[in-house]
Amino acid sequence: MRDEIFSNISKIIERDSKVSTYKFALLRGTIDVILENSPFIVQKESRIYIPLGLLIEKWLLFYYPILASKSFIPQIHGETKLAFETLFKEIIADYNDKGGFSVFYNDLRKNGIPMDQHENFLKLLKKLKDTITSNPMKYIGRSINPDYYSIFQYHPGLRIQNPIKIDLSYLISNFGEFSIPIDYHGAFQILGSFLSGQDSILFKWAEFSVNASKNILPFEKVLHDVLISPITERDIKESKKIYQSILNKDGKVQCVWTGHSIDSYDIDHLIPFSVWKNNDLWNLLPSSQKINNLKRDKIPSTQLIEGRRDLILHYWELIQKSFPERFEKEMRITLLGNSTFENWQKPAIDKLKETCQYLISTRGFEEWNPKN
Repeated sequence: MRDEIFSNISKIIERDSKVSTYKFALLRGTIDVILENSPFIVQKESRIYIPLGLLIEKWLLFYYPILASKSFIPQIHGETKLAFETLFKEIIADYNDKGGFSVFYNDLRKNGIPMDQHENFLKLLKKLKDTITSNPMKYIGRSINPDYYSIFQYHPGLRIQNPIKIDLSYLISNFGEFSIPIDYHGAFQILGSFLSGQDSILFKWAEFSVNASKNILPFEKVLHDVLISPITERDIKESKKIYQSILNKDGKVQCVWTGHSIDSYDIDHLIPFSVWKNNDLWNLLPSSQKINNLKRDKIPSTQLIEGRRDLILHYWELIQKSFPERFEKEMRITLLGNSTFENWQKPAIDKLKETCQYLISTRGFEEWNPKN
């Protein structure tokens, strides 16, 4: 069965309709959510269910730099625009004077979209929902099965609520779910990083735009714009200031990985930034410079996390005390999912261990255990 699924995925990428980039965005977004091991992913019988809001967020991040580019990068054949293009360009134009893509990303993830943009942004979200569910989800897989919705299925939620605040939490709660067969989920877990790599989705996305421009645009320029990320460097200055303030009050600093007292410290990404571009406060912990240099892009073992449980929780509780709203939101989005926030410590540590073990055993990243 696994070989058949891999073959089917290859056929979908190569043979399914190539009228627009919607297919690539659907596959890339689904794979990204799965590889991030979102806590909102659940299994029900033979299918895996994922909030559609997580996929909508990915589409926003994929298409923002393309539509904001000074160069025209075709995303659909002919003269037709993307279904959501006009609405999205209005939002992009508004953010041009506010800091652009990175500010938009931070608003979406943390701060909330400004109130004066709520009406237009909600229209954009609904248009994205309709586009995703009635176009690529409906047709993807028809190269191997003539039925509609043969792989992706949409499960509407309750009526979309008028928002007090529009952020990622709102997207997760208000746009229903989609599901895929469990075998496809397993295949995306194993091969996802390859499918999103240069041999497939991203390169074919750029290749499509180059061909649609009648080869006027250089491939490198298109690929560069497709790959732009809202987080472009490890800017942890703000986090270091936050920790300095917290730790000065606490009176001492211990390296999170050894427990040794240290006079100065680096801010270490618990799950490396190169693996998961995540600057949530819970993922930024103090470490000695020597240990941080040794760890680099390795993944802490579950045994190490369990051994350092008390110190990790100590730092997390300090952050919670100083930044309760931000801490809870980041924890819910990346570790807790729908779990209650009351007595969050154990489920958060358990999810952290599960994610690290997944990165080690399934995705093949190197396990790390420091020598004290």
